[in-house]
This record gives sequence, C-alpha cells and structure tokens, in this order.
Amino acid sequence: MSILVVQIPPRERLSVAGGEAAVRGGEFSYVLSPDGLAVGSSGRCAPALLPKADTVLALLSDTDCSWLRAAALPKAPAGKLRAALLGLLEESLLDDPELVHLALAPKATPGEPTWIAAMHKPWLAAQLAQLEGAGLIVERVLPCAWPDATQPHGHFSTVPGNDPQAPLRLTWSDADGVTALRLQGGMARQLLSRWQEGPARWTATPAAATEAERWLGTPVQLLGDEERALEAARSLWNLRQFDLAPQHRGMLALRDAWRQFRSPPWRPVRWGLAGLAVAQLLGMNLSAWQLHHGIQQRKLAMDQVLRGTFPQVRAVLDAPLQMERETQALRTAAGRPGESDFESLLSAAALAWPQGRPPLEGLKFEPGRLTLPATGWSPAEIENFRAQLRPGGWAVEASDGRLTLRPQGGV
Repeated sequence: MSILVVQIPPRERLSVAGGEAAVRGGEFSYVLSPDGLAVGSSGRCAPALLPKADTVLALLSDTDCSWLRAAALPKAPAGKLRAALLGLLEESLLDDPELVHLALAPKATPGEPTWIAAMHKPWLAAQLAQLEGAGLIVERVLPCAWPDATQPHGHFSTVPGNDPQAPLRLTWSDADGVTALRLQGGMARQLLSRWQEGPARWTATPAAATEAERWLGTPVQLLGDEERALEAARSLWNLRQFDLAPQHRGMLALRDAWRQFRSPPWRPVRWGLAGLAVAQLLGMNLSAWQLHHGIQQRKLAMDQVLRGTFPQVRAVLDAPLQMERETQALRTAAGRPGESDFESLLSAAALAWPQGRPPLEGLKFEPGRLTLPATGWSPAEIENFRAQLRPGGWAVEASDGRLTLRPQGGV
C-alpha cells in the first residue's frame, strides 16, 4: 500500500522590510513510500506532477501548528463541538476565531484533558484546495511534531530558505507541548538544561547534524526530512477535522476497506475467496458439461427411436416433429382421426353437451381448435362442461359468448 506524504510549504509571514508576503512557485516537496516504512522516492514538483499513491497525506511544518492545552474536553454534540472549543480557548487565540482551524488529539475523550492543535484556517484551506484541484484526495493532515508524554524528542533542522548559511532550528516536543525556536540567542540554551534532565531522543537532518552535535555536546541520530515525514504518517494524528474534514467520506471508507482487504493479515481470506471462486467456476463448468452430455444422449436416443420405428426417414432434423408427422400420416392412411381433428373435437363436445341445450347453429374449426357458440350459458353450465372434458385431456376456454375446445397442451 503506497503512501504519498506532501510537505505543505511553511506559511509566509509578513516581512518587516517590505510588509508583503513572499510568493512561492506553487511547488511541493514530497516523499513516496511503497509501504509507509521505507522511502521509495522523494522530490519537489508542481501538484499536477506529484506521483500517484494509494494514500495521500499532507504534512505541516513545525511553525504552522500551535498547541493549546484544554483541562477538559467539552461534552458537546459533534455539530457544536467546534463552537464549544472556540469558547473554551477564546482567550488563548491570537487570531480572530473565524480564522482559526482547530483539531483534537487522537482518541480525545469528553471530560478528560486533551491537546488541541490550532492553525490558520484560510491558508490551510487554500493549500488543500490547490492539492485537490490537481486530482489528489488528501485523507489526513499531519503535524511534524506533537505533544508526546512517552518520549521527549528534540529535532535539529535548518530554517527553510535559499541561504546556505541558514541558522539551525530546534523543535522540542514532550508532555508539556511543542516548542520551535532558533539556536541563536540564549533562550534555547536556557531551556536545554531542563530538557537534558531526563532521557530524550535527539535527532537532526544531515545538513544540521555537525552543528547540532557541536551545540548540544553529544551525538545525535540522523533523521532526514523524508524519514521524519514517514514517522508522522505512522502516527494517529489527523488535523483535517470539523469544516475542513473531507467531503468524500464514503469513498474514503470504501478505499480504506479495500486497502485493509489487500493487507497481509487478510491474505488467507483472499486465498480462500479465490479458491472458492475457482471451485464454483469448475463446478459450474462440470455441471454444464453434464447437462449438455445428458441432452445429447437423449437426442441420440430419440434419433434411434425415429430410425427404428420409421426406417424410411433418412435425414433426422427434428426427431419429435418428424415422428409426429409420420404418426399422423399412418393414422390418416388407416382412416383414424387424431385428437386435433374435427371428428375428435366434435365428439368430445357432444359427450359433454348440457341437456336441454338446443342444437348448434354454427361452429368454427381450425386445426386443433373447435369454437362453439355459448350465448345464454350460465357460469355453472360452462364450468360443468369444462369439468366433464378435463379428465379426457381437453381444455375449454370461455370468452365473449363462445367456447373454444382444444387438446390440453395444444396452442
């Protein structure tokens, strides 16, 4: 299951000199992984040129996500939860509430303490719209760092930009939140003594490793931007909530179910279903072959009966029809009427004719059908006429003051 993590460029703040935000070229850095563990490829390109993947995730930089601590998550319905959070955090927000996007920590429980991520809503919505305008379905938005009580983590990286001598930035995350600051100045040095009181994980990008070890005074683990992005992808965080939640939830649920079905734990189920399908296909083919073979055997038996009974028939085209014709010819030659002849039909009608009914004024005969007038007949008389003829193999139809007599099974 391939995963594409797209790095959202850091949000441009107003510059002190010009007072305007710098304009980027609309390109995104990305990392593509075949399994979410190893880096397959990485690069930077326009949204329309990003590689295809089963899952697409967006990653925010360290400085684009603020963290707020709520002593207790409000107990509110899902539709009113965002408004309740804004009311709870109103004094802590630096922007207008309508410009702030909020997201809850994974597995947040009402009434319990939780962390809440805050982002600039119009900017984030524009970034997502740019990616989805290129045909990408962004399923989750991830933070690079998040409050973590299990393992404090300090990560050194270079400040994004074109300056090769760009200063380093340290992002520290622990149970008290996330702090991102440059190594210039004394604040980072003052906080370092407290951060080094307990065990912590120290990492750095390859470009920042040498200077980070010199500043920290201890070796650091190399962690490139690509590996860090995949670490974020393996987390449970999803900042795409509330009014920025994806509108195609049904499609995402279907894709998640399909990906789960394709995962290794479901391999026995896939093999079982494939075996069942093969067995069903073989069984259907075998049953069809047996039916076809049985039909061919019956046709051959009928052909043999026709040839044995009527040796003068040379070519067998339709054995039942030819046998019926030959039988009819023999009956005609012997002067004996068949059940579809006029004499047989009239004789059957005479045997069941109701007492007291006058002689027929007219009738109509077609091969296999005899139509008699029944004007003035009561329903009881018609039913009695039909009941007397039924045991002899005759069918009677009544409509529009007429009775139609025919052999059962005939048309």
